[in-house]
Amino acid sequence: MTQPRVPGGDDNTLELACGETVGLGELDLGMREFDCDCGETHAVVMDVHPPERFLPEFLVDVLREAIETTSEEMPEFDTPHLLGVVLEEFPEAVVTHDASGDGDVGYAMVWVADFDSRRLHETIVELVVELMEHAVSHAEDGDALSRFEAEMMRFDVEEFVDQYRAERDLEAEDPYA
Repeated sequence: MTQPRVPGGDDNTLELACGETVGLGELDLGMREFDCDCGETHAVVMDVHPPERFLPEFLVDVLREAIETTSEEMPEFDTPHLLGVVLEEFPEAVVTHDASGDGDVGYAMVWVADFDSRRLHETIVELVVELMEHAVSHAEDGDALSRFEAEMMRFDVEEFVDQYRAERDLEAEDPYA
């Protein structure tokens, strides 16, 4: 089966938000970011990367219990849903490619952000906190919302990401940092 044409690229390349292109075969499963010809570093996420790359397992479990998906292909909340939220918030900064018909690349979906993996990690945490606040606001419990908002005032996303990455020991050689 031939791979579908990639807008702005050819059958084997993906046009990035910065205007450069990257070969689809250059995006391997162990990649979390790459240095682009544009001079910036771009985050890379694939559907096979676990959501625990960004969030603690207990929180992923809570999200899976709380969020109902409408997809038969992806009935459980997972990495594609996280990146869907990022793509919705930053449509001009993230490009995606469906490679499900291409058995040569090893992934079904890939997302490449216009920012590095650390900024993507912070963005995902920020957006999940917003989702949680939205959910708490629908609980019709003013005290719960007030407590949540007070906790979030003390929550430091950058510090959380620092600690989480250190805890997971996400060094440059770790493919899922």
